Amino acid sequence: MPKYYSYKIHGYYLYYTASCVIEAMHVHASDKRLTEAGSAKFFVKENGDTTVAHSGILSQRDIRLIQNFIKKNYKEMYLTWRELSDQDFYGKEEG
Repeated sequence: MPKYYSYKIHGYYLYYTASCVIEAMHVHASDKRLTEAGSAKFFVKENGDTTVAHSGILSQRDIRLIQNFIKKNYKEMYLTWRELSDQDFYGKEEG
């Protein structure tokens, strides 16, 4: 399961699954098992803003912290995403 970072961000691992690379770039956040059950899911836009698909077990404060982290680091995270996916940012029109 590819992680964006090997350490936790605000208490959560940020990752994606090899089976979900067919979707637009997104980030799962989970503090325990790296599965979609209980995890939050953030779709990442071209400017680093995110859309929360589901919040999982995260509090609104945790969601805000993760969104701020993604906004600051989305370009670096995108490089990791592109290692396994040919999908682009959320909401980006295919040209």
